[in-house]
This record gives sequence, C-alpha cells and structure tokens, in this order.
Amino acid sequence: MTTTERIGVWNQLVGQEPAVETLSAAASAAAKIIAGEPAPPGAMTHAWLLTGPPGSGRSVAARTFAAALQCSTGTGCDACPGCHTTMAGTHADVRLVVPEGLSISVAEMRALVQAAARRPTTGNWQVVIIEDADRLTEGASNALLKAVEEPPDRTVFLLCAPSDHPEDVSVTIRSRCRLVTLRTPPPEAIADVLMRRDNVDAERAHWAASVCGGHVGRARRLATDEAA
Repeated sequence: MTTTERIGVWNQLVGQEPAVETLSAAASAAAKIIAGEPAPPGAMTHAWLLTGPPGSGRSVAARTFAAALQCSTGTGCDACPGCHTTMAGTHADVRLVVPEGLSISVAEMRALVQAAARRPTTGNWQVVIIEDADRLTEGASNALLKAVEEPPDRTVFLLCAPSDHPEDVSVTIRSRCRLVTLRTPPPEAIADVLMRRDNVDAERAHWAASVCGGHVGRARRLATDEAA
C-alpha cells in the first residue's frame, strides 16, 4: 500500500508501509471475526508490540490500529464515530496509558487489566494502548503478563516501546506479542505528508523534512510555525 493509495485513518502513518500492511490485514481479519466469518489464521492476535525510534510514530500507529478495530463501516474509514472518537482519545472502549512519572505502577496496571476484562460497551473490542511499555515496573509487568496470557475474547493490548530488547520489554511479555517494527520515516514521505495534509509548499516541505531528523511532528512545526 503506497502513500497515495492509503485511505482513512492509515494516512496518519508516514513512511510505514510494511507496518500498515500488517496492521490493516489484522484489522480486516478482526472485522471478519466480529462478523462471525472465517479469518486468515494468525492475521489477528490479542497482543501487539509496536517498536521504533523516537519520531517513528509508535503511539500514532497504536491509535490508528485501534481506530481500525473500532471502525463501524470497514477497517479505518476515518468517517464513522468509532474512528473519530478513537483518534480523538474519547472512545469508551479504548484505554490509553501514558505514564505520569517515570514508571507505570502495579496498582495502575491491575486496575487497567480489570477494566479491560469487561466486554466492549459501544465498540467491537476493548483496546488497551500502553504508550511507554518500557516504563512498566516489575510488578506491573507481571500483572499485564497474566492478562496477556489469558486474554478475554474481545480485548486487544497494544504496547509501544523503543525496542523489543529485554531492557525495554520483558522476554515473557515479548514472547506473547506480535512484533511490528516501525522505521524512521524517509524525508520524501515526510515532505509528501506536509504538502498533502498541511498544504505546505514543496520547497519548505522538503527543507523541513531534510532537517527534522525523521521526526514528523518536528517537521510539521518547522514547516508551519514561523517562530520555530
């Protein structure tokens, strides 16, 4: 799927074609499961680990995938309430965990796991996004591991971390997740999205893309904020 072919929420992912292919295929399989139809074996699973360098868009990928799972008309149309509320962070069945300090505590994780065990109220799935899974304490990792090992039918865990190295994610949790590796977006892809989504002229878009170090958010600020 090329940049120009992407539709709906998948346009949020810049220069991540391999990841989009994997996640969109999983979303299609998930839609078949919800519809009671046979799905390709292994395409959809209950636990995912999204890794990549700073600026690659780990949390964006997680939220985009969550929107595709909650889409009521397809697999990420970006027009239905499921897509809109997920991308806005207000969907009742999508829980986002962002550490307020240096770590995610065991109490916080136990409460989250308990809430995630309930059936979805308005969406297709209960989705838990853990933005900085590398900040899980040992106790929190153990609490999460129990949930990942015996997941409820309609619950999906999306973990984001810099890498799948044991220093970032425990080996036991990693072994139960499907790995999706994001890359540093190439300058051409960043320039393309600045021109297409933010209406930045070509010269400025290519300049911002060349000096942003592969960080899409930084490129957007450089291209649209005169003070920056």
